[in-house]
Amino acid sequence: MKCITSLIFRFSLLALVLFTLGYSAKAQSISAYRPVGAVKWKFKTVGKVFSSPAIADNLVLIGSGDHHLYALNSSTGELKWKLATGGAVHSSPVVSKGTVYFLSFDVNFYAVESKSGKVRWKFSTQGEKVMGDTSYWGMKPHGVYFEDLWDCFLSGAAVDEKNSVVYFGSSDHNLYALNTRDGSLQWKLGTGGSIHSTPVISDGMVYVGCWDGKLYAVNAKTGMIKWTLQTGTQTGMTGIQASPLVHNGVVYVGARDAHFYAIDANTGSQLWKYSAANAWIVGSAVVSGDVVYVGTSDSYLLLGLDLRDGTEKFRFKTNGYVFGRPLVTERTAYVGDFTGRMFSIDLQTKTHTSFSTAGRKLFATEVLKHDTLDFGYAASGGDFAFFETSKKAMDKFYTLGPIVSSPAMKNDVLYFGSADGFVYAVTTEATKEDAP
Repeated sequence: MKCITSLIFRFSLLALVLFTLGYSAKAQSISAYRPVGAVKWKFKTVGKVFSSPAIADNLVLIGSGDHHLYALNSSTGELKWKLATGGAVHSSPVVSKGTVYFLSFDVNFYAVESKSGKVRWKFSTQGEKVMGDTSYWGMKPHGVYFEDLWDCFLSGAAVDEKNSVVYFGSSDHNLYALNTRDGSLQWKLGTGGSIHSTPVISDGMVYVGCWDGKLYAVNAKTGMIKWTLQTGTQTGMTGIQASPLVHNGVVYVGARDAHFYAIDANTGSQLWKYSAANAWIVGSAVVSGDVVYVGTSDSYLLLGLDLRDGTEKFRFKTNGYVFGRPLVTERTAYVGDFTGRMFSIDLQTKTHTSFSTAGRKLFATEVLKHDTLDFGYAASGGDFAFFETSKKAMDKFYTLGPIVSSPAMKNDVLYFGSADGFVYAVTTEATKEDAP
């Protein structure tokens, strides 16, 4: 009997050891750093790709400045279908129950079958346009209408599947709520500016940013405003392009006033704000653990801020503006910049690898100064009081294939678009720590 008991004990101990080792290997695999690798495939459109990809089933859905929404096979990059619209598609598509929702500059908001590309319905707004004004920011020549050179996006959609409602913002200053079945208008809310921010739904409320510098909290059923929060209104430092993030009852959002905000979702009271000096915060944020990660414009940073009080816990400098939402795993952050680099950053060591777009490979030496975005260098000493000087610099930057598209991942493959017209699928490689 003692022998049998001893044998059972030994087998139990061995099983426990093997389980522990297996669990440790699995945990190590999950938390290991995974750098970007090689191109799995790339697909060429004929317009700038600012849209961020949505992945549904085996499809990558993404818009392009060439007036199309594309559906690509996620494994091969093969074109499954494309839908022509009457304007650039700089809205990021959202897929819900087999339907793709997106907004086009042709003024239409579309609901499309994800498998076939067939239009189920569309809804017309009162007009979509790039933000701008006459004598914008006081630039010369006076009396001329100028478009904002850094307004890359149109609003994406937020879908309430339970109540069959889809929400989106418009350049016509309205936040819309439509029935997902037929596109009929449920309500619309007028605001003080264009809405290019993508709304988010949480606990019966819709939160969205606006070019008037306000964050709106709106009752999802009625369209009534519960509260607003006003961000800065200084010339050149006004507006919310970023999409808000709601996490544990707190709304996190960045603004062009160079601040990142944490706001009580229920009351609208400011809990804390982080100053990014003179850098806009155009991109949306993501939470991982007790840190919220977000990018900045002119300081070229990926920041990690403590959720509780906004203290800085992480920073990594890229080579140019960071406009897209980062993708963060347990140990790796993926984020693109305006010089056409997609970074994979080890959050523990801050070491990194990167992938360069086709445009960057061709034009980086000519356009960049010390491999970094430099407005004065690109403008060749022009007078920045004139709009044409800024446009000249931006046109040069666009040859690099800037990445303002937010990356998405499926099966360890990273998908994103670029202003060089390509949609990229890039592998992420297992490090030695990833090995079993």
